[in-house]
Order: sequence, then structure tokens, then C-alpha cells
Amino acid sequence: MFILTNIADLVQIHPEDFNKEASQAIEDNINAKYANKVIQKIGLCICLYDLLSASEGLIGHGTGLVNVNVEFRLIVFRPFKHEVMLGRISSATEHGIRVRTQFFDQIFIPSSNLPEGSEFLPTEQVFVWNLADGQRLYYDNQETVRFRIEEEIWTDQSPMGPKEREDAAGTVMRASAGSPYVVKGSMADAGLGPCLWWDGDEE
Repeated sequence: MFILTNIADLVQIHPEDFNKEASQAIEDNINAKYANKVIQKIGLCICLYDLLSASEGLIGHGTGLVNVNVEFRLIVFRPFKHEVMLGRISSATEHGIRVRTQFFDQIFIPSSNLPEGSEFLPTEQVFVWNLADGQRLYYDNQETVRFRIEEEIWTDQSPMGPKEREDAAGTVMRASAGSPYVVKGSMADAGLGPCLWWDGDEE
């Protein structure tokens, strides 16, 4: 679920941070720049793990900023394919179910990745799994669920022209078109879905 990734960057220390220890000022700058940000094809940055190296600071001409070349490692959220995770249902539409964790809410379970016999109830805005014996199991909002990672969808956040916007609006994931990183999952197999179904009162 989490990985370490090496980054090299130029950090600029502002004069108001000169009273801090140099390492602390650099760490604060890195966290402010990267925490909760998505790096394309890498993942969602959580926080700085450690500082590997830093050059001597050079004061920029006319700015008062101290420029430091640094190399560091970040903790990054990047689940691997077929990894099983826990989350909570945040909402549902006829297209599928949105799931969130404590720090990431761009998880989508398409309706095609639910068990056979599942249907969407428009009046209640939830999915229900109709079993062969007539029993109905509900995917209630805020329910803790277990799901399997199936696919990552990366969206370039570069400015788009009118034609590109039209193309993006027509994608299956149009509800999440504004997000740079979306994870698609599945709850179709045994053991997946609301934990209450499988774990009983333990959940």
C-alpha cells in the first residue's frame, strides 16, 4: 500500500524560516510542497520519510531566498494490483460505488465489479446484492468494506483545450475526471464487500 520513492528537488528557504535549524526548515518546506499531492505515475505523497543529502545554501540575487539542492525519500500511497484493502462507502450511483480511506477518497468500484445479482436502488441511492434464496444484502453508505485493487487511472492535470475537455467528459470515469489519481477496485468475489457480511459482529 505504501512505498518509498527518491526525489531530487530545489528547496527555497524563506527568510522567516532562518530561525529554524537548517534541516527542520528543509523538512518543513518539503512537506508543505509534497504532502497530500499526487505525482504522476508515482502516487499520493503522504509525508517526508528522510533527508538523504543537501547542498550548501545559496542566496538568490534580489530575493533573499536560500536555494538548496536536496535529495530525499517520501512515503507514497501506491497500492499494488490485486492488493486487498479496507475502506468505507461514501456514496453510490448507477455507475458504481465510491469508497474512501482516512486519507484517500478517489476509490471507485464499477457496478460491473460487484457480485452477479447486484442492482442499484435509485430511491435509496445504494446497491443491493440479491441472493438466490431471496435474501438481500445492502451496500449501505458508511459501511466498512473490503475490496481488491484492479486498476489505476492517471489524469494529466495540464491545461486542456475545448476539444480535449469534450473528450474527457465522455469517459466512463467522468465523475472523477478532475482527480489526477483514481483507483478502481472490485468487490465481486467471496470475502469482499461489507465486512459485516463475512466477519459478523466482530466488525
